[in-house]
Amino acid sequence: MAYSDIIYEKRDKVATITINRPHAMNAGTIRTWAEIGQAFGEAEHDESVQVVVLTGAGRAFCAGDDVKEIFLNPEVQNAKPSKRTEVEEWRTHHPVALDFLVTYPKPTIASVNGAAVGYGCDIALMCDMRVCSEQARFGEVFIRRGLIPEAGGLLVLPRLVGLARAYELILSGDIIDAKEAERIGMVNKVVPHDQLEAATAAFAQKIAAQAPLAQRLAKEALRVGLNLNLPFFFDYQRHGQRMMLTSKDHLEGAKSFVEKRAANFTGE
Repeated sequence: MAYSDIIYEKRDKVATITINRPHAMNAGTIRTWAEIGQAFGEAEHDESVQVVVLTGAGRAFCAGDDVKEIFLNPEVQNAKPSKRTEVEEWRTHHPVALDFLVTYPKPTIASVNGAAVGYGCDIALMCDMRVCSEQARFGEVFIRRGLIPEAGGLLVLPRLVGLARAYELILSGDIIDAKEAERIGMVNKVVPHDQLEAATAAFAQKIAAQAPLAQRLAKEALRVGLNLNLPFFFDYQRHGQRMMLTSKDHLEGAKSFVEKRAANFTGE
């Protein structure tokens, strides 16, 4: 696949994937997520790569889905039900959805340079570790759009910050700053904005200097130790998200976001 929405680079055992849609605060389209999935696959099968870093171009890490492109595209909204269903179920069934990050075999680091909200927040959480700029912001804002989080919010977040704090962040849709994220254990470290690239590179090199087979087995053992029934979890999450993607509340949430107004949810 020729990349247009991302930049893929390799240096000193580290592959860096940069989401390159700064005009949209790196909000992603179906193509964007496909390219990220392809790049992670390329890094996984490249023996010269030991660590993968994910970051964003410009002033944002990732603002989640490009709502206009994915959910409010007139071609989709005015299409026959079969076409709408295809798009609505893409997130829950598409083979390039980024859930694989939860079980990705190589160490992953999110280098969070700015806003990481919605699916962008979940992507950062699904990476193993997070280094972030003092300008970073995090928000599980799905509830504002009539949706539920993906694996990052539902599976990883409560294991990082505790159940009560995860409930608060998910059910309120609040956006928190980098220092608060560090305080509650959501990120590994916060650095000055102009030092983020260097700090991430140093952190990645520290990880890349270790034994790769031991790292792979350690990651798997950590997941086993959490006693995760991942197939059941993903089935349950996808069922719930499918319900929400076809709800009136989600359509209202998407429209209110684009129209920059408060949503009027009806519970339908």
